[in-house]
Amino acid sequence: MSAAPVSEMLREYQGYVLAYRLRAAVGGRVAPAGAQLSLAEYAATRIERQDLARSLVKKGLDSGRMRRLDALSDVLMFGFWLNPAEVAAFLRAAIREGSHPALGHPDAFAALLTHTERQRLGEGGVQRVCAHHLACLTLAAPMLDPDGLSRAWQRIEDTVPPLFLDELVGTGAV
Repeated sequence: MSAAPVSEMLREYQGYVLAYRLRAAVGGRVAPAGAQLSLAEYAATRIERQDLARSLVKKGLDSGRMRRLDALSDVLMFGFWLNPAEVAAFLRAAIREGSHPALGHPDAFAALLTHTERQRLGEGGVQRVCAHHLACLTLAAPMLDPDGLSRAWQRIEDTVPPLFLDELVGTGAV
């Protein structure tokens, strides 16, 4: 099995940062528990999660290690954007917290980006980022409609954003 390309791993971190920003904006019980992880901290936590998952497969399940895996998944917001069950749970909780304009309005979602990220992306790039992430949020609705789910996945695939985060620029990755 080959390793994922670096751009795919950076895109995962970028998704984490945007999920963190969105959850922080919504606030309340959906707000992240701790500080946003740096790229290095995210990578170390991701490796720990991957090693733990691998050991659970090899050595069998045990409740303490399963709880740790769940805790690491929560910290990393693993699967936040592309897991329909995660998206649905987040949206239900966000609605209980009073919702947020970024959950449905591209301009409000764009406000989650820093000024330099918006400049780096340009108008078309910002629109694509917003379209992609708002399309991800639609995964919750069509879970019972296979055609709707297929259309949602197609919108997501059609709008995969480039790497643009400020946190990635300093690494020389962008």
